[in-house]
Amino acid sequence: MDNNALKTFMTGENFHLQHYLGAHREEKNGEYGYTFRVWAPNAQAVHLVGDFTNWVENQILMERNEFGVWEVFTSLAQEGQIYKYHITRANGHQLMKIDPLAVRYEARPGTGAILTDIPEKKWKDGLWLARRKRLSFEERPINIYEAHAGSWKRNPDGRPYSFAQLKDELIPYLVEMNYTHIEFMPLMSHPLGLSWGYQLMGYFALEHAYGRPEEFQDFVEECHLNNIGVIVDWVPGHFTINDDALAYYDGTPTFEYQDHNKAHNYGWGALNFDLGKNEVQSFLISSIKFWIDFYH
Repeated sequence: MDNNALKTFMTGENFHLQHYLGAHREEKNGEYGYTFRVWAPNAQAVHLVGDFTNWVENQILMERNEFGVWEVFTSLAQEGQIYKYHITRANGHQLMKIDPLAVRYEARPGTGAILTDIPEKKWKDGLWLARRKRLSFEERPINIYEAHAGSWKRNPDGRPYSFAQLKDELIPYLVEMNYTHIEFMPLMSHPLGLSWGYQLMGYFALEHAYGRPEEFQDFVEECHLNNIGVIVDWVPGHFTINDDALAYYDGTPTFEYQDHNKAHNYGWGALNFDLGKNEVQSFLISSIKFWIDFYH
């Protein structure tokens, strides 16, 4: 499994990359813990750092394979703990980086990944999914309501509504106004809360302020049970330039173009994905498939 996942990642044909890279709970030699894998092909060293190391930076050294994926298993890690990767980059500089495959990050201003075991959901929207598959868009009326989840409605303390709250207030409004679809501006993790979310940080993680992944699953299900489709904006062109995210991940162009002028998106103040790179293709296609499969 791991060998095939690695090979297809390198050829741009791994469309379920979240099952290989990232953090995965498993048992080894009678001990339960997590296996961590991260792609940083030109890093000199990668250490796993987190709550379980008291954030000591050189305690858990990861091992590099021939394709530039670093891996380690530890029984110290537990669900709910926060972690990052401490990377010694190609130029010798050291920097804490996010896990690009994390499914949940801590609240801002932190960017650490949260070890999250999401329970398998028993969906009840099979009838709606079958109807969606059977009927083309040309055969269905469409009336789309676009919203920014972070500002549609806020709590008295200024926090945006979670999807558990939006389920109770937004969906009845959509039904009352006869909308057929709700389209959200990007829901993936992004570093600036006041933004619309088009400079992403985590391509597999629901923005922390919007609640847990299970809450968005329940929101989507409730929409489908009310004959409302859900559309989510997704940004495969560029990503945030923040140092602790994907930017120059191992100290060299990793997710972005080698050519500086191609890499830098000056209009957005972001970095452009190198869409011709096999590993980036695996990453992005896995991201969109994850959102489609996991959230319906």
